[in-house]
Amino acid sequence: MLGYDAPRWHALLNDLPAALLLVAVLFDLSAAAWKRESLRWAGIWTLWAGVIGGWAAVISGKLAEEAIDHGEAIHAIMERHEQMALLTMILFTVILGWKMLRRFAMPAQEEAITRFLGVVGVVGLIWVGSLGGKLVFENAAGIPNERLKAELINRGVLTSDTTAPADTSKAGGHQHAPDTPPHEH
Repeated sequence: MLGYDAPRWHALLNDLPAALLLVAVLFDLSAAAWKRESLRWAGIWTLWAGVIGGWAAVISGKLAEEAIDHGEAIHAIMERHEQMALLTMILFTVILGWKMLRRFAMPAQEEAITRFLGVVGVVGLIWVGSLGGKLVFENAAGIPNERLKAELINRGVLTSDTTAPADTSKAGGHQHAPDTPPHEH
């Protein structure tokens, strides 16, 4: 849809909900610190948007999992990423559900518990993002095999007629990655 496949939709949908959920927790903590009703309501509305967007990111991630080329190493990280995303979204959904059930008028002790759980949720978001970053930046998840092979050939790591590593002992015709230490070929 709109030229996007499942992995690109997941990439598009995952950042905003994470930011919204973080800001919702910050609004909630600020409301407690400064006793401002406006901050409390900003936190509630931001939590709503974050939970809805977060579930959209989870669904798009599940679709992306089925659509990308991957082996066992990526699959193992992807499973941890998915489990943490589900746990984190369940936690934020429970927080929102509890606040709705209590009609957004909870005793101080319950407010403190939901604030603590919100901070735990932010830690979960960081973990989910870290695992997602590991998938993409360390394991090239989401890059089709043929595109990855073409890029490795372009970088001089593979030869065009084989999957064997290219002979990089010749200095001509290739570039080194940024911050590569000086070396001889």
